[in-house]
Amino acid sequence: MSRLLCIIVLFGGMSLTMAEFARAQEPERDDGASHQVVRGVAASDSLGDDPGTPLRTTLNPDTTLRWYSMLTNIPGDWMRYIGQKTRGSSVPEWLGIGVLTAGLIVTDDATYEVSDRWYKGSKAVSDVSDFFVSLGDGKSQFALAGVFGAYGLIADDHRALRTGSQIVQAVLASGTVVQVLKHLTGRESPFVRSSPTGIWRFFPNQIEYHKRVPAFDAFPSGHICTALATVVVIAENYPESTWIRPVGYVLSGLVGVGMVNRGIHWYSDYPLGLAIGYAFGMIAAHPEGIHLGGLSGHTETRVSIAPTVGDNGVGFSLSIAF
Repeated sequence: MSRLLCIIVLFGGMSLTMAEFARAQEPERDDGASHQVVRGVAASDSLGDDPGTPLRTTLNPDTTLRWYSMLTNIPGDWMRYIGQKTRGSSVPEWLGIGVLTAGLIVTDDATYEVSDRWYKGSKAVSDVSDFFVSLGDGKSQFALAGVFGAYGLIADDHRALRTGSQIVQAVLASGTVVQVLKHLTGRESPFVRSSPTGIWRFFPNQIEYHKRVPAFDAFPSGHICTALATVVVIAENYPESTWIRPVGYVLSGLVGVGMVNRGIHWYSDYPLGLAIGYAFGMIAAHPEGIHLGGLSGHTETRVSIAPTVGDNGVGFSLSIAF
């Protein structure tokens, strides 16, 4: 149980780390409304709108949401992501992701060996792991989006409709990026590894890739990416529900732990997946951009995570400054 709690704390910290890296890189808006808080949704969002007119976002009254927006917005999301992540100001974020990934690769063999024994030695652990892995396979995210959409239609709740649409948008946009990276990096999953930390076959033969998918598709993790993207979209649309982020981070962490237990992913597959998921969740939730400088009362939380190796084994150190 103590090991499980430590790993959950690790993933909560990793999620916060990627969130803070990405949050620091978001562009400021210079449109004369820089002192308005644009994170989240106005309380009147589901009140007072004519149900016969298209939904208008709170960020720009000229932007409408239609049933196909979840698909037509995706190319623009990719362009915004590329624009954000190719700026010089994004260099610290990429360095942080690289250092964290490299540090976790060093311990991948040891952490997987422990997880594998844990999974195979306990039916309870295997059952719980299998359950949480199923929560990150995409179907759960689409089902959740359907719940928001159905409720929005029945209750005439525009915010719920928007949330459902943006979940689908974020999952598809981020998932496509992850799939491209998987097809380029070609890293072995733990359960089919032919080296202690899995061989990387960059730019693999695509015919061979589709014949032996687990031998090529570990990096980065699409499960953790879409799980976090979903949490971010919901949290940004319901900012008054402050429990969404911590609960979502814990659930995302359990998805990640379950995948390592089953040998689907290494822990080092997660930093980039978390960063991509967070970025696309924010992009989908804020189609007109987001300003950070004008948030009153905003305090920054900094999280530092590093792998450690000692006489008693391997582990992680976690520090939080707030």
